[in-house]
Amino acid sequence: MATTATRHQDSKLSEKAESILAGFKLNWMNLRDAETGKVLWQSTEDMADPKREHKAHVPKNLLKCRTVSREINFTSSVKIEKFRLEQRVYLKGTIIEEWYFDFGFVIPDSTNTWQNMIEAAPESQMFPPSVLSGNVVVETLFYDGDLLVSTSRVRLYYD
Repeated sequence: MATTATRHQDSKLSEKAESILAGFKLNWMNLRDAETGKVLWQSTEDMADPKREHKAHVPKNLLKCRTVSREINFTSSVKIEKFRLEQRVYLKGTIIEEWYFDFGFVIPDSTNTWQNMIEAAPESQMFPPSVLSGNVVVETLFYDGDLLVSTSRVRLYYD
């Protein structure tokens, strides 16, 4: 049975997560071929919004890149002690990849750009775009340390 102190602590954590989410905005994101630096896809949609499943139409030649550079620009009105992401890639509901990214401390009332490199699976393990398109969902969990702030989902279409 939860004690009053435990419920109070859970309530404070929930309030903190809500405060972070209310003050967080994903301004833009792009994906580049890390070898050439060429931008292959970009969006200004706030895909961190947890209220709906987002859609992203990305070029199928993205799947030919050995390494993809993802750049995220975000604004936070509140301090985030240890900002980090966990991403799970689902194909028809089954996890096929999982990634972990640590940003660290976010200054309140700041705009930040964060770049990550994502290495592709070996070509022999890659699925064709026709199998992936519309069947892949990238689930991103936004954390402050161990506190889950939000979860967003983006369904990918390879055009």
